[in-house]
Amino acid sequence: MSKRDFYEVLGVPKVADEAALKSAYRKLAMQFHPDRNPGNAEAEHRFKEISEAYDTLKDPQKRAAYDRFGHAAFENGGGRGPAGFGPEFSSSMSDIFEDIFGDFMGGGGGGRGRTSQSRLRGSDLRYNLEITLEEAFAGRTVEIDVPTLAACSTCDGSGAKPGTGMSTCRHCNGAGKVRANQGFFTIERTCPVCSGRGQILDQPCTDCGGQGRRQQTRKLSVDIPKGIEDGTRIRLANEGEAGLRGGPPGDLYIFISVKPHDLFVRDGADLYARVPIAMTTAALGGEFEVPTLDSARARVKVAPGTQPGQRVRLKQKGMPVLRSKDFGDLYVQLDVETPQNLTKRQRELLEEFERDATKDNSPTSDGFFAKLKNLFET
Repeated sequence: MSKRDFYEVLGVPKVADEAALKSAYRKLAMQFHPDRNPGNAEAEHRFKEISEAYDTLKDPQKRAAYDRFGHAAFENGGGRGPAGFGPEFSSSMSDIFEDIFGDFMGGGGGGRGRTSQSRLRGSDLRYNLEITLEEAFAGRTVEIDVPTLAACSTCDGSGAKPGTGMSTCRHCNGAGKVRANQGFFTIERTCPVCSGRGQILDQPCTDCGGQGRRQQTRKLSVDIPKGIEDGTRIRLANEGEAGLRGGPPGDLYIFISVKPHDLFVRDGADLYARVPIAMTTAALGGEFEVPTLDSARARVKVAPGTQPGQRVRLKQKGMPVLRSKDFGDLYVQLDVETPQNLTKRQRELLEEFERDATKDNSPTSDGFFAKLKNLFET
């Protein structure tokens, strides 16, 4: 199945700015999130499609490549270039993308310097963190243990055995790239021996095997802001894997998921709760208390004659609005419970009420059945 256009997926024009892309993504992601559509394969597919589109278009470099080459810009990872070209063309295209779009990411200097840094940069890491709705309300600092590749302490991340250094790569003569003729074309590729560095190790570090990094578990503190939403991604710059032989580290992305709550359902900054009340309370009126996420209680007043499904709005009792002093509202839905297991006396009283009832007691039902009667008579 061919992929849909990423702009079409997000429902935005090609000239959409970053704010428009983000707004469209948030709206669609909330609509098709798997937690809101359990067991819905179509919604899950749409959510993945939306996420892929946004991850591409939010990145200036990837977006520029996509605008120019479409989906083909990201289909060369398996060693296949565009139709009719071999792996060498795919490799050269990667270098071309780097030369054209490298400055979008803050690169500078000569081509070899940028290529070397991008080749040796450590991988980004993902960490899934589940929190409670109460923690999302109040915010907190979480200590996490992240398995990662950290800089080798023996060689200080250089990859070279202590006391030794590096020599010029003989395969590329220090250029970091090699050239090969393909018919009328000259293809330039990263040197496979030195990986674009132009130098090779005299003797590799015995503790890290020349990589300049070793596996270890790091303990990090993550600040969870008040009002954070399910599906939010927190980026910790330079906390990913260490780069190969002294290369820059990647980033760590914390993906937040919020556990379902026993009482409240969240929609943005608003909270919703369903509370059953007795039929007599609905008819005569009354009040009760509900807990709130700030460990307090809120009083809910029930008006006489309340109907099933009516909602009571409690202002400013919802979730904090992220990076704001405002709060959402709490909506309490009143579910009227019909009495069960009546005693003889209770039944007699209800029957007496039914005999004495007038149209004013049940105007909605009386009006409805009056309409039905008219329909039957026509």
